[in-house]
Amino acid sequence: MKTLTPRKIAEVTGGKYFGNESEQDTPIYGAVRDNRDVKSGNLFVCIRGKRVDGHTYANSAFESGAACCLAEEEILDAKGAYVLVPSTLKAFRKIAEYYRSLFDIPFIGITGSVGKTTAKEIIAAVLSATKNVLYTEKNLNNDIGVPLTLLSLTEQHEVAVVEMGISDFGDMSILAEMVRPDIFIMTKIGYAHIEELGSLEGVLKAKTEAFMYMKSDAVAVMNGDDDLLLNFDTKRKTITFGLEKHNDFRAENIQSEGTNLIELEIVSDNGRFPVKINSYGSHIASLAPAAAAVGRLIGLTDKEVAEGFLKYEPVEGRSYVSNKNGLTVIDDCYNANPNSVKAALTSLKTLSGRRIVILGDMLGLGEISEKMHHEIGTFTAECDVDKLICQGNYAKFMYEGYKEAGGKNAEYYDDMDKLVADIPKYIKKGDTILLKASRGMRFERLLPIINPE
Repeated sequence: MKTLTPRKIAEVTGGKYFGNESEQDTPIYGAVRDNRDVKSGNLFVCIRGKRVDGHTYANSAFESGAACCLAEEEILDAKGAYVLVPSTLKAFRKIAEYYRSLFDIPFIGITGSVGKTTAKEIIAAVLSATKNVLYTEKNLNNDIGVPLTLLSLTEQHEVAVVEMGISDFGDMSILAEMVRPDIFIMTKIGYAHIEELGSLEGVLKAKTEAFMYMKSDAVAVMNGDDDLLLNFDTKRKTITFGLEKHNDFRAENIQSEGTNLIELEIVSDNGRFPVKINSYGSHIASLAPAAAAVGRLIGLTDKEVAEGFLKYEPVEGRSYVSNKNGLTVIDDCYNANPNSVKAALTSLKTLSGRRIVILGDMLGLGEISEKMHHEIGTFTAECDVDKLICQGNYAKFMYEGYKEAGGKNAEYYDDMDKLVADIPKYIKKGDTILLKASRGMRFERLLPIINPE
């Protein structure tokens, strides 16, 4: 039985135990950072945020059944046992690293500037054809989310798929030291977090920190359509994936039926086999070979891989399609950078009917912000959309690029409230509408305006 106890947590973290002697060996199952999510037996991690201090809710967590708290200040009138440490965040990572070491199952890490969440979901779907899979929920891919994921492992799990997101140098080292991936997938090197990382080469350097924490017999699964990844020496067995002929696993004969179905063939040295994926978007076809490669590494047959693809379900906010009231809405609001916006526009171009694009600022681009937004405007014009609507400080450069490239029908808004008021007049039955912007733009608030319940 792989369980944690307050005694073990104190030992692993070097912390000091406070509580009854009899509670030191109480089993702990899973961890949470929000007292509203506490279930009986959980570890409640008191995290001090900018607006909320988790220590305030420690006793509430005990009342909900928490077996122990991890704290960096004494809990007054504590209603349960807790371990006091200098830093809850650092201690939480140590606990996750220790707990992960108890499991002798394949750990699959996934990173990239574009497509890592979709890759995580599709790989988890493929593996679930035969395995009990633990995989990252929602966007829990940072230094808090990853330990939460790892501490969700149980003895029933046969494989773990962990998404690993970073924003600066050193971040990946923190995550990889916990995850220690046996298989590491890199989807693409792009412009996300370029403001902090300086260049595409900087992005590559930051993300490949993971290899320092991987065994020599670990396997790298790299996007061979990305020159930076293709030419990077992982110093380990490397499998390439993508659409181009030179890749070890590639997709061919790609066909799509609107926004509902993608059919393709997975091709490798072992032959080819057909798969169907109930989804939409060019990015799906480019990531499918990665999922097939991982499935093969884990021991699945081609038939089992194909069955797993049928289990894939798109995630809201990431090319999520809804058809309602005569409208097709593509919700891609979760985040945006130049690579992902171009991918979204490329996918949209394949659809028939009147196509409206609503784009917002791509944040975090630093000195190249104006250039990148202008370039996206030009690319949008080349995709021959029927109407472009832009909102945000940098979005005006999209508008300008679109018009300069010959785009005929565009609107620019610097004010979100004005856009909200005007949107209904631009939309009519039969339209396909794509929404995409960085998370900080909160474009999801436009969804109920476009297509009310």
